[in-house]
Amino acid sequence: MDGEAVRNYVEQSQTLLEASPQMDEENTKVKLIQPFVDLLGWNFYSTEVQLEYTVQMGTQSSKVDYALMVGDTPVVFIEAKPARSDLTEKNVRQLQSYMRQELSVDWGVLTNGKEFEILSVTGDDKQDGETSIATFDLDEMAHNPDIPEILTKDAIQSGRADDIARQLTQTNRAIHRLSDQEESIAGRISDVLQDELGETPLDFEEQSLDFVHGLRHALRERREFIGESTDGEDDTSGDNVSDDDPDTEEVEIEPVENNVAGTIRRTDIEGDEEAQVAVFPTRESGLPFLFENNAWGFVRIGRDFDYVAMYVTQNAREVRYFAKVRDTVVPEDANLIREPTEYVDRAELADNKMVVRFEADSLYQLEDPIPYETKYPQSHRYTTLGEFRTAETTDSIL
Repeated sequence: MDGEAVRNYVEQSQTLLEASPQMDEENTKVKLIQPFVDLLGWNFYSTEVQLEYTVQMGTQSSKVDYALMVGDTPVVFIEAKPARSDLTEKNVRQLQSYMRQELSVDWGVLTNGKEFEILSVTGDDKQDGETSIATFDLDEMAHNPDIPEILTKDAIQSGRADDIARQLTQTNRAIHRLSDQEESIAGRISDVLQDELGETPLDFEEQSLDFVHGLRHALRERREFIGESTDGEDDTSGDNVSDDDPDTEEVEIEPVENNVAGTIRRTDIEGDEEAQVAVFPTRESGLPFLFENNAWGFVRIGRDFDYVAMYVTQNAREVRYFAKVRDTVVPEDANLIREPTEYVDRAELADNKMVVRFEADSLYQLEDPIPYETKYPQSHRYTTLGEFRTAETTDSIL
């Protein structure tokens, strides 16, 4: 794809969202989703795009917001939601039901103009049904302009999109299997090594478990997974942090203060279950900013939230810290311990980035951190406090 065109689209969309974060569905369609369809190479002002496409659902009919056509045949359904709302599992099931009625539709996109979820009919002979294979947002598109490639008219017509989807599905399935059955798989590997090699000074069980972890990591690194690109910028703090980048040169900062008030279990966090939690990623090198400022920055904020949670990448791979939001201010008004340019490049400060300040004595380290499974936030994600309290892995909240 044309990287410059993608970045221009993202910049324009983010400007519109900042001016109107409570944008309704009709404005979302016209201002955000229609330009996205054009970006993918589908001519919005031709028969390639049909609005309010009728889908027969048994004895009744429903309408999907957009159908992208090849000739007279629909191949992609796009279901739009207002920018002011989140994408939900109910929305996904709705789109799946539409796709199920049209045998020619192998692709679905659910979007609110900020976040995008791709569904594909996967598996041999399509027996797996309509599966969510990838999610991404505007920030991720800005840092990896190739992300929407899978949805372009050229990729779908040429069959290249099917190849990408098949690889993603196979890799994701293998990662889930390794995650769910790691001890069982490691045990069988250990048994084979014991049978073949007999007694050795090595602990086969430990070595086998390390092997399974390494294999899972290798699969994540090898897959070109939309939403988990490692092409992002190397921010010490702020959004778009790539996980597990050993070649990243990081500036070491020794915090002059530590505002962590103590430890807390997630079930002991007080607040309404529907309160909004923004989950931000950070490398370990970004923690001094957190500790000494009792705040997080430099991030673009599109909506209000009540709490902040921090996912620590690299060696940790867990949601480890939690705090209650006090306010959101521009870096110049944040009263930071250091000059902003000691944390990030000056270019980052010129991009409408904000600092989220916490309530005094509200920053805690979690006694029961949320471990990584297969999803991690490359940019911030939202969940509810109720979901955060009960999450078993990152997949439950991302």
